[in-house]
Amino acid sequence: MADKDEFQDRLLSLGLARVSEAAALASAQLIGRGDEKAADQAAVNAMRDQLNLLDIAGVVVIGEGERDEAPMLYIGEEVGTGNGPAVDIALDPLEGTTLTAKDMPNALTVIAMAPRGTLLHAPDVYMDKLAIGPGFRPGTVTMSMSPSERVSALAAAKGCSTEDITVCVLERPRHEEMIAEIRSTGAAIRLITDGDVAGVMHCAEPEVTGIDMYMGSGGAPEGVLAAAALKCMGGQFFGKLLFRNEDERARARKAGITNFDRVYTRDDLVRGDVIFAATGVTNGSLLSGIKREPKMVTTETILMRSKTGSVRRVTYRSPIR
Repeated sequence: MADKDEFQDRLLSLGLARVSEAAALASAQLIGRGDEKAADQAAVNAMRDQLNLLDIAGVVVIGEGERDEAPMLYIGEEVGTGNGPAVDIALDPLEGTTLTAKDMPNALTVIAMAPRGTLLHAPDVYMDKLAIGPGFRPGTVTMSMSPSERVSALAAAKGCSTEDITVCVLERPRHEEMIAEIRSTGAAIRLITDGDVAGVMHCAEPEVTGIDMYMGSGGAPEGVLAAAALKCMGGQFFGKLLFRNEDERARARKAGITNFDRVYTRDDLVRGDVIFAATGVTNGSLLSGIKREPKMVTTETILMRSKTGSVRRVTYRSPIR
């Protein structure tokens, strides 16, 4: 019989799905209402309440910010009943607050859980990110390659033209030169306004999403969540922390990071088994959003375990009370 304090990912996975679903249902009340903060707070409250029902001794390592900046689910907050395995929690109660407020595609609630000490405590700084899907040899693409070299290398590995490659990029002024270089190869670009965890996840199912690669900088905490997803789905992820000033370097030191030039792989960011859940809030390429019918509400959740490589899509229908 397994010890109750072991990381029993199979038993915990359904509970994690409930956490994600609860956050999505709470934020759904604010889809298209134009209030990003209210939507995020609703998701935070629901996620925290559900986490505290789980028999875990959990610590939030990727959360809403430092304790003084976030009233709930701050980095270092303890969650769960305290009875059960010691685990790290990485979460984004509402990835895509703007997407939710404006009723735009691909808003998700996202959470990952792993044994204590196995998720990188990423500081709240930018991270340069690169991701491709499963089935490619190590070194197919690297952070040292230019954007155009990455496109050419991936096309060669796939046995196709660069014109058949589609790259997902976060639409930001800082990416304009990179976008121009990618387009010079003939590759297509799918620009997203927010939600780079979903952007990275798209690479794992290119036959479904049409996305072959993700490139560009975004939040480092979201990089850990994206790596957790790819650890379950398969695929390669690389990240390098970016620092704009000494204050951001100080945050990294506080998190135990001393090598500021390190390129992290997926397995550096997520060093053990992990379970991952994401629920659609608005309709997207990966998941359907909240669907309201007379007297019923339906959610779709993707629930994954790295230990087995299992990927489940769970549809949950509940009466509207």
